[in-house]
Amino acid sequence: KYFKQRYRQRYMIEAKNSELKNQHGYDIAISSGLFGMRIQGAISIFNVNIKRILTLLKKKYGENTPSFQ
Repeated sequence: KYFKQRYRQRYMIEAKNSELKNQHGYDIAISSGLFGMRIQGAISIFNVNIKRILTLLKKKYGENTPSFQ
């Protein structure tokens, strides 16, 4: 039962992983070394979170919110 419940939520996680990989460069390390890879991962995840926050703000306040695109 637990496995089936978790498996139903998997598509949402896979969609976010796909976005990170295909649109934000999470699939290829730009720098060498573990520290550089961690920084790149943190920046990619930060970027996705900022996009999500802006989307939520646009839903709440309309098109008057700032856009960075």
